[in-house]
Amino acid sequence: MFTDPIKNLRAFGLREDNVVADLGAGTGFYSVAAGHIVGRGKVYAIEIVKDFLETIKNKVHDAHLKNVEILWGDIEKLGGTKLRDGIIDAAIASNVLFQVSNKENFIQETKRILKQKGRVLLIDSSKPSIMGAGAIVSKNKAREMFEKNGFIWERDINAGEHHYGMILIKSSQ
Repeated sequence: MFTDPIKNLRAFGLREDNVVADLGAGTGFYSVAAGHIVGRGKVYAIEIVKDFLETIKNKVHDAHLKNVEILWGDIEKLGGTKLRDGIIDAAIASNVLFQVSNKENFIQETKRILKQKGRVLLIDSSKPSIMGAGAIVSKNKAREMFEKNGFIWERDINAGEHHYGMILIKSSQ
């Protein structure tokens, strides 16, 4: 029923030495998986729910990862991630789009922290029964919102039976 972080990150093409932001990291599924993949790179696990930060910290500790930095931040505010402009190679946004109320700010904050031609792995639920009726953002709508805000669709990925996935690139414009 849930999506597989390792499979999705492989499809995304994360590489050794990438600097990655896991936006709305939740309990750290993607942060830990990305930490293993990027090796000497860096993962910023950004989450607003303070209780989740402790969970991520414990998972990172148990996985013996030294390359994951856990940050309390608001991904819906410009500057809310607390990261510098253009610092990351890749952003992961898994199951957050349906939750953020200010989607425009979320997309702009993602764009702000990405390097030129930086990439976004966007995964979200495609089934209303999982996340609650009315909360779902369709794949087409998500793509449209990102493209309107300076991203170029690269390709879709198979993110599981109940999710859609796509990779978007920050436009150089």
